[in-house]
Amino acid sequence: MTTQERLTSSWQDSLNFLLGLALFVSPWVLSYTSEINAAWNANIVGAVIAIMALAALFAYQTWEEWVSGLLGIWLIVAPWVLAFSAHGTATLTHVLIGIATLVLAIWSGSEHGSGRLSVGR
Repeated sequence: MTTQERLTSSWQDSLNFLLGLALFVSPWVLSYTSEINAAWNANIVGAVIAIMALAALFAYQTWEEWVSGLLGIWLIVAPWVLAFSAHGTATLTHVLIGIATLVLAIWSGSEHGSGRLSVGR
């Protein structure tokens, strides 16, 4: 399968890769680098989401979707767990990207993993 075919057949993982990159750069682009917990979380989780999406594009494994889904859930709750929910931009960024990451992980896992998320393929 060519790279172009992988990108189009696994568009959810391609989009998750872009979401991971967007999250990674969001502290600088959206000016919340002074909110240390939010910025570090965005950098670390954004990088992991992007790496997991790339891995899924080239060697799909259902566990990668599970990890992406868990990271999506983490992003949704992180503003309150890490105490940066008062910063609206950081909170909105984390929650929206978290929801999108979670939905795409479930969708990709369902589509590529025989209709259900299960450990192994």
